Amino acid sequence: MDIFDPIILLVLVAGLYMAWNIGANDLANSMGTSVGTGALSLKQVVIIAGTLELVGALAFGDRVTTKIAKGIVPIEDIISVDPNIVIIGSLAAILAASFWITFATFYHMPVSTTHAIVGAITGFGLVATMFVDSFTIDQIKWIVLGKIVISWITSPLIGALMAFIIFTIIRIFLLARVDDPYKLEKKFGYLQILSACFVALAHGSNDVANAIGPLSAALSAANITEYGVIPVWVLAIGGIGIVIGLGTWGWKVIETVGSSITELTPTRGFSAEFATAVVVFAHSYSALPISTTHTLVGAVVGVGLAGGLAAVDLSVIKKIILSWVITVPVAALTSGLIFVILMKVL
Repeated sequence: MDIFDPIILLVLVAGLYMAWNIGANDLANSMGTSVGTGALSLKQVVIIAGTLELVGALAFGDRVTTKIAKGIVPIEDIISVDPNIVIIGSLAAILAASFWITFATFYHMPVSTTHAIVGAITGFGLVATMFVDSFTIDQIKWIVLGKIVISWITSPLIGALMAFIIFTIIRIFLLARVDDPYKLEKKFGYLQILSACFVALAHGSNDVANAIGPLSAALSAANITEYGVIPVWVLAIGGIGIVIGLGTWGWKVIETVGSSITELTPTRGFSAEFATAVVVFAHSYSALPISTTHTLVGAVVGVGLAGGLAAVDLSVIKKIILSWVITVPVAALTSGLIFVILMKVL
């Protein structure tokens, strides 16, 4: 196959659509605190986040992308039997995850694009056992999947704890000791611009894989790219799509994260963003695809709890957690269904 083959073009378009969804939902989550505190306008967020998202994706995005592309389902084993199954399965996974994220974004739900794509890939892997006699459920890398799931649980908790500690330190040693807290908050508005940049860079290093991991697997199966190698142009597709998504539709989710969970000030926003970026970068280095959404929401809750439980809107938290829980099974089931349909049609 070449890159102009119709099914490959369809996979590329689907990958760009997935990246657009990530920008509209996941990157919007990451930037929500900056807009919520007034540190940055939406236009400024698009420019800053767009630039650093691309840098993060191009410089660090290959580690997590490789994990998504071949770390869950043994793609190389399926390729040796029938490369078309990998191409169609990758397309099914991308479409399933994308459809769910579009739905969630429409209803202002900050879901995890990482959960969506990992669930979708797992769903494809499970159904693929029906089409490849030599491929069994036991060959799915359940240990790797287990590590990813554990990181989904620990990352928001770590983010919440770090943000709680950072804000508590700021409150005790700075806010409580100055005569003009408003002036200090204004200074932290500038610091929050830096922390927002840090989050965008971290997001690009981890979440671009959600768009181009399956895309990379399909391109490898088609012998367009070398197996296990993520070309710069593929990373760029993910980065550009994410930026477009943030700029065109990201405001919906920004409203939820930036103002609905708890009241945010520049000191609180800085604490949440800095904690989020540290946690996400650490997991990118470990090649673990975690949810920037989960981590940031956890961090926002952490700074809210630093002001007492009453400062956190628990009803919003419950809705967000519910959307997190249903994302994996919905994406897995949808992916399996789309895969079966595509196998019959293509």
